[in-house]
Amino acid sequence: MKTNNLTTSYTTERILSIDMLRGVAVLGILILNIQSFSMIFTAYINPTAYGDLNGLNLWVWILSHILASEKFLSIFSLLFGAGIILMYERRKQEGKAPGLLQYYRLFWLFIFGMLHAYLIWYGDILVTYSLCGAFVYLFRKMKPRGLLILASFLFILPALFNIFSGATMSYWPEAQLEGTREFWQPNKENIDWELQAMRGRFSEQMQVRGQHALMMQTFLFFSSFFWRISALMLLGMALFKTGVLQACKSKAYYIRMAAIGLIGGYGLSTYGVWELITRQWSFEYALFFGYLPNYFASVMVALGYVALIMLVTQSRSFTSFKRTLSAVGRMAFSNYILMSLIASLLFYGHGLALFGKVTRLQQMLITLIIWALILFISPLWLKHFRYGPLEWLWRCLSYHKKLPFKR
Repeated sequence: MKTNNLTTSYTTERILSIDMLRGVAVLGILILNIQSFSMIFTAYINPTAYGDLNGLNLWVWILSHILASEKFLSIFSLLFGAGIILMYERRKQEGKAPGLLQYYRLFWLFIFGMLHAYLIWYGDILVTYSLCGAFVYLFRKMKPRGLLILASFLFILPALFNIFSGATMSYWPEAQLEGTREFWQPNKENIDWELQAMRGRFSEQMQVRGQHALMMQTFLFFSSFFWRISALMLLGMALFKTGVLQACKSKAYYIRMAAIGLIGGYGLSTYGVWELITRQWSFEYALFFGYLPNYFASVMVALGYVALIMLVTQSRSFTSFKRTLSAVGRMAFSNYILMSLIASLLFYGHGLALFGKVTRLQQMLITLIIWALILFISPLWLKHFRYGPLEWLWRCLSYHKKLPFKR
């Protein structure tokens, strides 16, 4: 495997390109997550369900959908798969059994995720990552070609499920059809209940948080998340095995990769937005068909973003920027939970209770402020400590011993 002065082989402690990608991913997911923190559950997928959607607010939704929706989560999933291979190879080279440690790590990630989902924010992704990680670990020895074929098969399944569900809607029982329609466009009573609960005491919030978290960990997990996230993890394994994620390919390779991914992905996602707006977010179209263009576009755009970061990694410029972004990535777990804690204090009843009171434009302004805070804190923290606080705790629990923390 070729390397340069900015990248390392997987036998060493850190890989700059991986850390930078994690930094980009953890910052980028807040663009979409902030909507979930600050608005009712349905508004995340149906922007007409709640809040103003005119003027700048509409453009915020359009741009965030095209530029960010599912894109940064896809990068995170790619990196999780790459991380499985990275740890597996390191443990093998150390002459230690890699499987046991990997499952210890996934077990504790599951515990962290459950606490996050039910005590802080129902939109947690850690539980899904732990379960999908346990599955894709079984394919760690597969060659890149096989990983790509399996990933493609798994990735297409949720799309087929959506198409089948939408195509058979006319055969649904009336009660099921009405319930789904009510989920897509909740009535005032249900909206008011969610607003009051999330602005209320912690026990009141738990009614909403528990209900939505359970839905995400059951129906949405088995119908979509498991297949999509597992597919992206497998793709990440393949990309790591071929050196793509370590910035080991040529500059021309990454330029082509960025051009194809971004032009094709942005174009397809823009088409999806156009159809949604033209059809006025019609329930019959939008719920099962309307988001399919972005479903496929998200992977293309994510790979385009990966290519851009690889080009930045290979460059001898942007030294300070790369150092800061890699620090954010090295603390991705801690920063992910920190963003949830900040958002919960801003929007929920045990804090400022701004839930449902901020526009989409204001959400983006809040996102920029949180980004600035994380970009400032992360490199400062790592000047004094070896890991982020949760990274350190996760490692200690996984290795069953207290590891050095301070530098």
